[in-house]
Amino acid sequence: MIGRNWMNYRYWLQHWEKHPVVAWTLSILCLSLVTWLAFLRNLGSIGLIDETEPLFAEAARQMTVTDDWITPYYNGKTRFDKPPLIYWLIAIAYKIIGVNEWAVRLPSALAAIALTCFCFYSLIVINKWQSQDRFLPQKVWLWAGFSATITAFNIHTIAWGRSGVSDMLLSSCMGTALLAFFLGYAAGKPQVKARWYLAFYILSALAVLAKGPVGIVLPGLIIASFLLYLGKAKEVLQEMPLRRGLLIFMAIALPWYIMVTWVHGLDYLESFFGYHNLERFTTVVNKHSAPWYFYFIVVLVGFAPWSLYLPAAIGQTKFWQRRWWRHQPRCHQLSLFALFWFASIFGFFTIAVTKLPSYVLPLIPAAAILVSQLLRHPDKSSGKNYPMLWSAIANVLFACAVAGVLLYSPRWLGEDPAMPNLPQALLESGLIIRAVSILTLAAAAATILILTRRITWLWGVNLLAFIAITIFALAPLFSLIDGQRQLPLRQLAQTVVEVRLPAEKLIVIGFEKPSLVFYTGQPVKYYLQARKAVRRTIQMAIREPTPETILILGESKKIAKIGFSDRQYQYLGKAGAYELLRVSKHEFLKL
Repeated sequence: MIGRNWMNYRYWLQHWEKHPVVAWTLSILCLSLVTWLAFLRNLGSIGLIDETEPLFAEAARQMTVTDDWITPYYNGKTRFDKPPLIYWLIAIAYKIIGVNEWAVRLPSALAAIALTCFCFYSLIVINKWQSQDRFLPQKVWLWAGFSATITAFNIHTIAWGRSGVSDMLLSSCMGTALLAFFLGYAAGKPQVKARWYLAFYILSALAVLAKGPVGIVLPGLIIASFLLYLGKAKEVLQEMPLRRGLLIFMAIALPWYIMVTWVHGLDYLESFFGYHNLERFTTVVNKHSAPWYFYFIVVLVGFAPWSLYLPAAIGQTKFWQRRWWRHQPRCHQLSLFALFWFASIFGFFTIAVTKLPSYVLPLIPAAAILVSQLLRHPDKSSGKNYPMLWSAIANVLFACAVAGVLLYSPRWLGEDPAMPNLPQALLESGLIIRAVSILTLAAAAATILILTRRITWLWGVNLLAFIAITIFALAPLFSLIDGQRQLPLRQLAQTVVEVRLPAEKLIVIGFEKPSLVFYTGQPVKYYLQARKAVRRTIQMAIREPTPETILILGESKKIAKIGFSDRQYQYLGKAGAYELLRVSKHEFLKL
């Protein structure tokens, strides 16, 4: 059969799933395209984004400068906010491809790619165990690919998969750990179980190195609640190689914590475990407060348009039928596990007092699995599938609403001193018209599919629309904002590097942008008020008379408040809303 048809393209279109090499090759090619579009395309085309990304970039750079791979430093001070895994990976990237934006973001991009690909692989393996067939039908391969694709193609994953911070690394380690646990839980052969359970311990340890105790607390909460619901806690604990697994976990996760505590003692313990973990859960840290419904909005927007199908997807699990679920084969309990995964993370951070959009990033793979299961197996038990119908209608209304918001967005943008020309530049760019046109076409196509009762095809419309907006609207928008907000700072940072005299200090007045530390490669003194800057500089002039000059960078209005005349400073440059001056310390003594 193969010999007669190997040149017939129709044969391959219809029967490629019966040839594992061909099926996996096609899958790898498709996943490569998806992950390149989502995470690697133009990854380093814009500068580091203030306020958080440069903190990680500079701490990693300091590791390569000082050769101290235990203590992270930023701007001359220790930075105990996060564990070292993200710093290590960025520093290694610096060693390989140089100190640049690509190197800063590459670990996050690779973590997102690993999560996407492992989601696909896990779903293929689980479906093989479910069907017990040698060959999976094309539909299974396609829906596994769809689940992996929407894991990648959503605002949440793309935003943090292209940012040099630790959130995507945590999400990837935690997501792959949970999938590894379920593969161990659902496997039939003891040796296969043991292998996947050990993978769970290793990946959980890496999650702890990526972001701290939350890397094991959340997976533990998800797994415990899932097993207790099914009444299988004791049974599964006996299967898991606890002693060996815990030894492996501690061997990976604990050495750095022991070493940094040995070096810094209570300072580290109070800063990391007290302030950045316990206090973030119990009190508001860094003014990151929000109402209780905050994450409903975050998930709705961050996982759009797929989030519109989550209520129907959760309802279709029929989680209230506990007796029925307890009698299902383990490999058929994936959607229930995904529900506990989603609900545990959502509930945990809803209870937490400090709230940030990135905190719920680890629930995205679970949400993708739930939605893909809904679209693959729509509930037709009651005739018409009203939950799917109402979700599809919400899909159309949401697209129209977003299009309307975009049309009026330039009028709603508040004044930002760092980007005074953004509303006008946004109008002139035509990006709003592009995005609105794509959304309008998607809404029209979705309406036609609803009227012709082909609701399940909406996944294709949504996916194409999201990819189109990402390529033709979002990517150019990021470049536009970078040119307005970050480029002027990079230009003046380059000027500082070129004109700075030995030991000359840089003072920034009116704002705090960590990117200046990274791009100038030197410590920076930040003062939000001009009066405080003058007072501290006078003290410095008395205490450190040499070098005689300092560099001052700030917004023109803030610098004018100091009260210098034109003869009292040397004008070095201007970019955007910022100016750079050189001033003698003696001039401050005259103020």
